[in-house]
Amino acid sequence: MSPPEHTLAMEVIARFFTETWYVVADMAPYLLLGFLAAGVLHVFITPAFVRRHLGKKGFSQVIKATIFGIPIPLCSCGVIPVAASLHKAGAGKGATAAFLASTPQTGADSILVTYALMGPLFTWFRVFASALTGIASGLSMDLLTSEDTEDKQGESCDEVIKVHSSIRQKFTTIIHHGFITLPSDIGGAVLLGLVISGALGAVVPHNFFADIIGQGFLGLLVMLIIGIPVYVCSTASIPIALSLIASGISPGGALVFLISGPATNAATFTTLWTILGRKATFIYLSVLAVCALSSGLLLDTMLSADAVMAFAPQHDHPPTLTEQILAALLLALLLGGYAGWLGKKHRLLSPPERK
Repeated sequence: MSPPEHTLAMEVIARFFTETWYVVADMAPYLLLGFLAAGVLHVFITPAFVRRHLGKKGFSQVIKATIFGIPIPLCSCGVIPVAASLHKAGAGKGATAAFLASTPQTGADSILVTYALMGPLFTWFRVFASALTGIASGLSMDLLTSEDTEDKQGESCDEVIKVHSSIRQKFTTIIHHGFITLPSDIGGAVLLGLVISGALGAVVPHNFFADIIGQGFLGLLVMLIIGIPVYVCSTASIPIALSLIASGISPGGALVFLISGPATNAATFTTLWTILGRKATFIYLSVLAVCALSSGLLLDTMLSADAVMAFAPQHDHPPTLTEQILAALLLALLLGGYAGWLGKKHRLLSPPERK
């Protein structure tokens, strides 16, 4: 005799909340540390600093733009005004494209969370893939397009550059950016990622996607097609990718999603079209797709889904008290940022204005 429908529904709801809470507890220590690291980077690697070092043309600028972009915690929205100002300040199309490709894929926070949930090999390979797509995009842009002399400005988020001289100003700015501005910027995306992750864990059977799209090149292509139009930040995509692996997607397929999701969206296309031109936009998209698929294929030869899941946190016992406290703090920051309780409405820990 089968259980009543309402009993099954309650079990699914209970599994959803349990899975979501466990993932939050797993992420919390690393993401909170990532927020702190993001605040430090915000103070010492400002948009003005980036422009000063990348405001030229050439091969070395492509490499530098990629190296700068990997640790900087900017999402697809936040990277746009910086990339536009880079180009306006004199950076070549290659350096601009390299920065746009590498920056939104990773960041101090997402690297730490990737390590926490998916292991060191996947983490380092994700950083490698970010560097590969940045360098390949930049070099292809320099080789296949010509520089124009017309200054163009992309449209997106406002860029505010402040100078913080004293130790107190630096510390206050680190805390404000890391624990107020950044949760406000990515809170909604991370919460959505957690909801999707919890839903997949609660209702999708093991190997469900493997039975539908398989583990080969077709699976990678499907993940690329899904990832390109979808906006998801580099941190929010991690629990989704882990849930996809648990549901039968290969590690390479998850990596393709982690590359294409954060690095492409409508705003990125619009900005590329505006500041670099139509040809450059198609080159950028083509190179990114090739790099994503190549990286996915290579990762699948090196890492199995079982190896990723073996490193992933095991939910065979409830989180410890410390983990639950950190999880509650993280949820408060994300919910507060998403709801607008932080930053604009409440000037808590707001950095002092320079007089």
